[in-house]
Amino acid sequence: MDPTTWKAPFAVVVGALFVIVMLRANATYWVGRAILAGAGRSRWSRLLDSRAYAVGSTWLNRWGAPAVALSFLTVGVQTMVNLSAGVTRMPMRRYLPSVAVGSVIWAFMYGTVGFAGFIAVKRLWAIHPALTIGAGVVLVAVVAAVLTRRGAEPPAIGTAAAAAPASDADEAAQAA
Repeated sequence: MDPTTWKAPFAVVVGALFVIVMLRANATYWVGRAILAGAGRSRWSRLLDSRAYAVGSTWLNRWGAPAVALSFLTVGVQTMVNLSAGVTRMPMRRYLPSVAVGSVIWAFMYGTVGFAGFIAVKRLWAIHPALTIGAGVVLVAVVAAVLTRRGAEPPAIGTAAAAAPASDADEAAQAA
């Protein structure tokens, strides 16, 4: 599904990608709301104890609504930030503009150069498969080295604290 090969005008490609990512991001938000509303006793509740959720929740707690938009520039964090926004019941008047901005960024990014890396790997594989595998192994080793040297775990986000709904009164009290 490489949008750079779609036989459609650029605006249609970007529009389609926007719709796709808006649906996915909002579905993730509502899964977060469902976890809080009672699905917390199901297998979904394990997400709240995962390291990935802790990272996404930390982003959201640190930067608020802009974290939702900025998360679309990442791989992996985006889903957990949207899930955390749902679990914490981020007000829709803050969430929807942020997710819309992030979705526009994502759609333009993937509609233009986002799949260039996949195209490059495909071309390298056609020329030299062993070199492609070697480059992949080096990339995995570098990522593993960076992740293991990061040191401390992110601050623990307790599921009870992360699941507490954010209200306008709480936000007003913090701003004062």
